[in-house]
Amino acid sequence: MKVNSVRFALVVVGVFGWSMMLPSATQVGLSDKVLVFPYETDFSFVSLIPQKEMGLRAFTLCMRVATELPEDRQIILFAYRTADYDELNVWRESDGRVSFYMSGDGIFFHLPPITTFRTSLCLTWDSRTGLSACWVDGKRSTYQVYKPGHSIRPKGSILLGQDPDKHLGGLEAGQSFVGEMTDLNMWDFVLSRSMIQAWHYGHRVPKGNVFDWGTMEYELNGNVMVVDDD
Repeated sequence: MKVNSVRFALVVVGVFGWSMMLPSATQVGLSDKVLVFPYETDFSFVSLIPQKEMGLRAFTLCMRVATELPEDRQIILFAYRTADYDELNVWRESDGRVSFYMSGDGIFFHLPPITTFRTSLCLTWDSRTGLSACWVDGKRSTYQVYKPGHSIRPKGSILLGQDPDKHLGGLEAGQSFVGEMTDLNMWDFVLSRSMIQAWHYGHRVPKGNVFDWGTMEYELNGNVMVVDDD
């Protein structure tokens, strides 16, 4: 009887532990909401479903982020991976720079730090010229040239909160995002200066045609919270 009770307890623990890892059902829309990643984990993330295939030759990616993590802690801000490549990964590096990587070596920007106070962050890239920039609170960095002629491949997985070192696997707590993220939008073209500044100030801009925060399809995994943006 005692053995059976122990076995039953192990089964319950096993089933409960597995249920904690199962994704939620697909949900739609995050208008006036914030994603909160409260703890450093190797299992908490949000899967995003794009409105169109991620085969891109240009993009603007914008988000508002805040974190209490120390400046020397590497943080993944956005991860898009196909079976064999990190197609588009955005990082805050351990030296404080913001970077993004497309299938190989990355590009790095010295920017004001991302802190506990919300930062409006946008990244732009155009394959035709390779011109790339970061925008912080409506202000543009110096342009850099990065991978002219490159194409981002479609049919991958997009995560917030974790960096998959393989296709939906190989997650590391020490790289996870801890903090708040909201208003993530993505376009398959480079927004003008006036549009990026309008987005920063909360004015109306064209809806993201890859990701639109208000209509985005997403799945929660692990200990991620959706709270009112107040």
